[in-house]
Amino acid sequence: MLSQAILSYKHTMAHQFTLGKFLFCLLQLAALFTYTSAGVISVYWGQNGNEGSLADACSSGNYGIVNIAFLTTFGNSQTPQINLAGHCDPTNNGCAGLSNEIKTCQGQGIKVLLSIGGASGSYSLSSADDARQVAQYLWDNFLGGQSSSRPLGDAVLDGIDFDIEGGTNQHWDELARALSNFSQQKKVYLAAAPQCPYPDAWLGGALGTGLFDYVWVQFYNNPPCQYSGNADNLKNSWNQWTSNLSGSGQVFLGLPASPEAAGSGYIPPDVLTSQVLPAIKSSPKYGGVMLWSRQYDKSYSSAIKPSV
Repeated sequence: MLSQAILSYKHTMAHQFTLGKFLFCLLQLAALFTYTSAGVISVYWGQNGNEGSLADACSSGNYGIVNIAFLTTFGNSQTPQINLAGHCDPTNNGCAGLSNEIKTCQGQGIKVLLSIGGASGSYSLSSADDARQVAQYLWDNFLGGQSSSRPLGDAVLDGIDFDIEGGTNQHWDELARALSNFSQQKKVYLAAAPQCPYPDAWLGGALGTGLFDYVWVQFYNNPPCQYSGNADNLKNSWNQWTSNLSGSGQVFLGLPASPEAAGSGYIPPDVLTSQVLPAIKSSPKYGGVMLWSRQYDKSYSSAIKPSV
């Protein structure tokens, strides 16, 4: 009887020890997951010739994703046109020299996307077929396809960012699907920059496809859902986006990098790191912070990076 009690006690202790080890491993995994889920900073580059080179932006060490802005003209039978402000003249292949800088960025583990649209572009999609044609153009001229007239040279960009702020809200979902189909040959990352009022007037349909990897919501120039002395409206909007966004994409907090970068919505770095980021980073969809733009980012990304 005594020996049975001893055996029973040993069995119980062994079970508890095994359970304890299991729980300890779970806690370690949870801590590891928390650590590795830290966000990155994405930035727009290309709309001011005084903002420094693309290579300089990447060598700062502050960014994980750079959006080259913008392909301003495309769709509806228009000849596609890239506009990189004072950086280069796209006529006669004048921007092809950026190819080496793009490769340098990618060599540092930074994803480089082409942003299409912008606030002042001339773009729209007239039909599903038009969307497929634009997707084919983007694949052949900027992504993994082949063309004799690649505007940025032979560098293969990592994906396409939809910064759609005009035209119509039609057929952007079909463009997303057509681009996503090319991922069977080489992964095409899809990003979007909707305004913070949910759902976005231009990209709501496209985002409903669930195909987007990164969604940097513009929490500026939109008083109902931006920071305005307190972060209540912003947090409510953030929760709406993260709760309703289809797919497995990450949501980024899109902000101006200085007070001059936008009409409203600037958040001082200390406020961002102490009041805003702690409230939103718990979301499993949290991806990081998007900044507009490299031109205005004198010290903002450096100040916030440890907390992102």
